[in-house]
Amino acid sequence: MTPPTAPKRGRFKIFLGYAAGVGKTYQMLDEGQALHRKGVDVVVGYFEPHGRKDTISRTEGLESVPRRKLEYRGTIFEDMDTDAIIQRQPEICLVDELAHTNVPGSERAKRWQDVHVLLEAGISVLTSLNIQHLESLNDQIWQMTGVRVRETIPDWVVDQADEIVVVDVTPRALRHRLERGVIYSREKADKALENFFTEQNLSALREIAMRHAAHEIEEKLSAQESEPVDGARPQPVTGEAPRRRECILICIDERPVSVVLIRRGRRVADYLRAECLAVYVSPDASLARLSPENREAVERHLGFARNLRIRTEVVSNDDISEGIVRFAHEHGATQIFMGRSTSRNWKERLHGSRLQRVVRLARDTEITIVAERRRGRSGSAAST
Repeated sequence: MTPPTAPKRGRFKIFLGYAAGVGKTYQMLDEGQALHRKGVDVVVGYFEPHGRKDTISRTEGLESVPRRKLEYRGTIFEDMDTDAIIQRQPEICLVDELAHTNVPGSERAKRWQDVHVLLEAGISVLTSLNIQHLESLNDQIWQMTGVRVRETIPDWVVDQADEIVVVDVTPRALRHRLERGVIYSREKADKALENFFTEQNLSALREIAMRHAAHEIEEKLSAQESEPVDGARPQPVTGEAPRRRECILICIDERPVSVVLIRRGRRVADYLRAECLAVYVSPDASLARLSPENREAVERHLGFARNLRIRTEVVSNDDISEGIVRFAHEHGATQIFMGRSTSRNWKERLHGSRLQRVVRLARDTEITIVAERRRGRSGSAAST
């Protein structure tokens, strides 16, 4: 008996915006309506109306899968019912707010994980996302706007999209929508206009969204061009020097700056199409010599790196600077990302800081130094 074949993975389309109210959900629903009129089996898996009448009207005539109810701390919450959608087995499912965090007690922590399950079940998904929810941009968004975005999504999830549509309006038009009460209530809109929705913030976010979309297009075109035609292997051009293979190495420790390093290194690696590694060097690879607080911090940073699909390793070496450089050479790292030391103890005055020793030892490798940034200060990043 022939075993049943696994369903073909569904197509994944993201409507990307730079702020709430640009029209991502409206355009997602509009496309759902157009497909529905063509006879495609479309359902609404999750839709967040936010009281916007124009957007709500775009759901008329579309089947909505009932939400799942979950109790948390004595309160009933509603969330997307992924199992019910799979049982219904539509051709296309519309899922709003991809970066949403699920109610505690759900099978999966994040909505993007639910969407992954739908795609694996052969269901195509149209979804909405704002650029500030990308994990690698978290520090940059905080520096620009003063708002720390708490719900984030790994960049690789967006990279897997078959299509990304940038939904765009000018910052001035978006602010006008706020003033008219189209996006939020009057009181909430007034606060938003003074804080996150300043014209300067919106212009910067819009530029980031455009740049990211352009990068995604370039990546996909490059991948298509590199694919062999009819089984033929691409031939090197005579006289063309081979491109250097880039490899980013992120040096993790217990300090909070490690999170900034991981985000920055991952983003640079994506733009360079480079391999990305993270290493923690310690005299004891088991981390047993660390205090409970420092051990928890290191393990948390390693886990965060793995969540961004960065290969991590813990290396034992009594000389941490030497261990970092040796690991970099063994793995062909072309760039090392390190945090600036704030220590001023006597050993560093006598022998130089760990960072200074790495710079001396790794003469053939680019070192990128990232300092912890604070709002209101410029921070710094330098290369040697």
